[in-house]
Amino acid sequence: MAQEKSQGLSKGLTNYGDPAFSLYLRRSFAKSMGYSAEMLARPVVGIADSRSGFNNCHRHFPELIEAVKRGVIAAGGLPIEFPTTSLGEVFLSPTSMMFRNLMAMDVEEMVRAQPMDAVVLVGGCDKTVPAQLMGAASADVPAVQLLAGPMMPTSYRGERLGACTDCRRFWAMYRAGKVDAQGIADVEGNLATTAGTCAVMGTASTMAALAEALGMALPGSAAIPAVHADRLRAGEASGRRAVELVKNPIRPSQIITQRSVENAVRVLLAIGGSTNAIIHLTAIAGRVGVKIDLNRLNEVSDSTPVLVDLKPTGQFYMSDLYAAGGVGAVLRELKPLLHLECMSVTGETLGQRLAHEEGAWVDRAVVRPLSDPLAKEGGLVALFGSLAPNGAILKRSAADANLFEREGRAVVFNSLDDLAARVDDPALDITADDFMVLQNAGPKSGYAMPEAGYLPIPQKLARAGVKDMVRISDARMSGTAYGTIVLHVSPEAAAGGPLALVRNGDRIRLSVKQRKIDLLLPENELSKRKAAWKPPVTPPARGYAKLYMDHVLQAEHGCDFDFLRKA
Repeated sequence: MAQEKSQGLSKGLTNYGDPAFSLYLRRSFAKSMGYSAEMLARPVVGIADSRSGFNNCHRHFPELIEAVKRGVIAAGGLPIEFPTTSLGEVFLSPTSMMFRNLMAMDVEEMVRAQPMDAVVLVGGCDKTVPAQLMGAASADVPAVQLLAGPMMPTSYRGERLGACTDCRRFWAMYRAGKVDAQGIADVEGNLATTAGTCAVMGTASTMAALAEALGMALPGSAAIPAVHADRLRAGEASGRRAVELVKNPIRPSQIITQRSVENAVRVLLAIGGSTNAIIHLTAIAGRVGVKIDLNRLNEVSDSTPVLVDLKPTGQFYMSDLYAAGGVGAVLRELKPLLHLECMSVTGETLGQRLAHEEGAWVDRAVVRPLSDPLAKEGGLVALFGSLAPNGAILKRSAADANLFEREGRAVVFNSLDDLAARVDDPALDITADDFMVLQNAGPKSGYAMPEAGYLPIPQKLARAGVKDMVRISDARMSGTAYGTIVLHVSPEAAAGGPLALVRNGDRIRLSVKQRKIDLLLPENELSKRKAAWKPPVTPPARGYAKLYMDHVLQAEHGCDFDFLRKA
């Protein structure tokens, strides 16, 4: 039997020392699944399925994947789905962030090792889309990102509720004594009532928007609600497009470039997106050798207005953004600021796409014009100084501007366990003017950088009416959260960064205007404390935890593994 060209089922043959035998054996086993010889001769489109019983966001994937298969078959391809690691955001311990890189490795290796000419990446939950894009960028096989889509909000006692900004709002009210135990139980059953990702501009929705802005997802597909029929049509279209990419390949490395990444940063800032997206986008870009510089982030932020009025910084939900015109409406407003020559999976440039959409209807209550923004500056800002030499992030669009220029006394919690034990102690020495500081919650802390940066307001202050105060940590914050919260402080405390040296009563100065965050201590005192510092975590001895601790990078490098980034 003559060896066929390396496409479809003949691609990447298992090595038995005889290629013809390898193909013969592969076909034999494939036929045991009922495929005809005609189907097995088609180009293969892999469908990376990230669902599991521990991932509520993806419970509609069986139907969505059937739509992808329909599109692949209609276009002349053979769809073959395969499982990957699934990262259910609220079901993983210590945090899904620890396993993002594991999933990225899984996606990369399975795309590379299995015979597929193109792949449709089906994901949505917070770390899933970054992991899929990281893996696809490294494997560099033609790929289309298909998003899960957001949940629909729910009507509850005269108001709309949606996960998870409203989750946090009601929990804060419960902690402040304004909602009782029965009330919070009732709310619990009405926050997340459909399939899909969080209904607000949290991390999942932000990464969906960035996947479209980068050009890795089909135009108009980011904001379609999970339960909308258009979501299934997007699945079918993604399958069709994947087959077309087999015939005329466009690889992730041709789409994810320095300029398309900067476009994605512009969109992130304009939508008031999640702080997590900076870490994820940095990791994705790093897989193709593109660097995101935090000083450049500030420059871009200062010239990019906030245009989208969605929770947690505004009032609307993702379903409203879809009805208002979606990410395309945002891109059209940002057109003068974007690199229009960037290529997408459609084979068109961004400029060509926007030309096709010129004159499309936009709901101006949801997406404001560039000339009349919600805020003149972007939603995120990077801070530097003696407390964060390598940078920190503040989501200023979700913060109280009255707290941006001030000096405060540090009230320090040296771990998440310490925070949980003391934050609601009536004897805690704290006022609303103090700065809450959480140490040892970064990538190497043992907690694997959880979304714990949203430190709860101490109960005695919450009950007195305090709704926000300055909070500082090396942790992350959910994209659904809000407040004057400094995150991703680098180097982290567990690596011996200056954050580890802060003590109760120290003075810290924050200046968003100057992009500064400083620990106000003389150098000799810092040196003395540094000499006495000891690592807080005993390194794990085995398994993925050891691989993670040995190789995870700091926040400014996307918390990727050092050996996975492209030089």
